[in-house]
Amino acid sequence: MQWLTIYNKELLESARNFKWIWVPLVFILLSIIDPLSTYYLPQILEATGGLPDGATIDIPTPRPSDVLMMSISQLNMLGVLVIALITMGTISGERKSGVAELVLVKPIPYHCYTTAKWAAHMTLILTSILLGLLASWYYVNLLFDPLSFSGMLTAFLFYSLWIMLIVSISLFMNALTKSPGLVLFLTISTVILMNLLTSVFSHLLEWSPAMITSYLPGILQNGEMESNLMFTSLITAVVIIALLFGATYTLKHKEIA
Repeated sequence: MQWLTIYNKELLESARNFKWIWVPLVFILLSIIDPLSTYYLPQILEATGGLPDGATIDIPTPRPSDVLMMSISQLNMLGVLVIALITMGTISGERKSGVAELVLVKPIPYHCYTTAKWAAHMTLILTSILLGLLASWYYVNLLFDPLSFSGMLTAFLFYSLWIMLIVSISLFMNALTKSPGLVLFLTISTVILMNLLTSVFSHLLEWSPAMITSYLPGILQNGEMESNLMFTSLITAVVIIALLFGATYTLKHKEIA
């Protein structure tokens, strides 16, 4: 009951702040930019007068899976920033204002407090991302060749693990500091560093959580899942659990101190 109370409170607060309106709209916009711009690129170039007289445009039609991966890449860039902005004051803001002390002074377990907030943000963010990918999938099927719905849904489920990891990192940073701005900086820096190390040492870090998106094209193209994707997903899930445990432990000892 305590967990559900905090969970419902977070959902209600998101509704009052209109997050259930603008967050899905942002993710939908980010997801459909690439399918639309890719399809209408020749018309856009002609309308802007960017070609000399007599020149023709011969752009090969990309595969549907490649177009959907463009949308996922957009979410990996700007979408991650939106997620970090949404979650940067989840706990740190309440700790700074003293609200967290009022809540935790009651017999509410720390793990209920942290996991309920994590789950509420995951509900909002994953719903928004699913709506965005559904919009992208619709335009891919409308403007390009058909793309399997089950493949798109499977890719979304694995991609959700990466999103869960980002939110977990942000939650852990919330427990470390009371400054939302510092939480934003630390979260973005951690994600960038993780991506950079994985890119440089990709031959050694095949099971790095940052590799999840690189394994998604196989699912979208032929419905096959690489063995590395399963191991990567397992490691990502373990890291998520460790971060939630670490956030609870850190918050508890900081508040007691």
